[in-house]
Amino acid sequence: MQTKETVLLIEDEENISDFMATSLKAQGYKAVCAKTAAEGIALSASLCPDLILLDLGLPDRDGVDVIKSVRSWSMLPIVVISARSQEKDKVEALDLGADDYVTKPVGSSELLARVRTALRHGAVAAGARQPSEVFRVGALELDFGKRLLKVEGTEVHLTQVEYKIVAFLARNAGRVMTYDAIISHVWGPYMDDNNRILRVNMANIRRKLEKNPAEPAYLFTEIGVGYRMAEEENNA
Repeated sequence: MQTKETVLLIEDEENISDFMATSLKAQGYKAVCAKTAAEGIALSASLCPDLILLDLGLPDRDGVDVIKSVRSWSMLPIVVISARSQEKDKVEALDLGADDYVTKPVGSSELLARVRTALRHGAVAAGARQPSEVFRVGALELDFGKRLLKVEGTEVHLTQVEYKIVAFLARNAGRVMTYDAIISHVWGPYMDDNNRILRVNMANIRRKLEKNPAEPAYLFTEIGVGYRMAEEENNA
């Protein structure tokens, strides 16, 4: 199954949240909703979304606090969708790190266009490969554009977190990525230096990718340091 981009909607008005979620799901995105700033900040760290759509008028805290919090550890794209139309509100949000600002009401077509643009910019900022690029090593093939992983020609289903780990290691193939670097990239600083959740995910990934996890062909452990993806083959 192809992994979809995950969009986190932080919006307290249920009718607006439902409209945006429906529009996104119709185009193949995975939409997750949060109704408060606190819930949105927590999900941004635990869920590892590809994009945040953020309302500013939240019941517990101002949406600008969400921007500040997320920007303290991540550069994932943030698109503000707010009823606030004054220039000072737009400037403040953009200066704090929002990637785009859309004034409500917003139609489905414009919403989706803004989402596509933000995701493209986010991929470039993260140093992602071009959509047409495919990582290959041995019988493993990872298509970054389609977010699709195959081993020996068979699709491998990965969770959102597992995909982010594999993609990060593949983009840095041949290099040892430290535990802290992987945790920061995938979960942000909220995980501190707890490696347990990373080890659990890596064990699950190996069971899916490796014929014999005890003798890996793709994902190697550098004990006490981190993990390394086998280097990409040169088919030239």
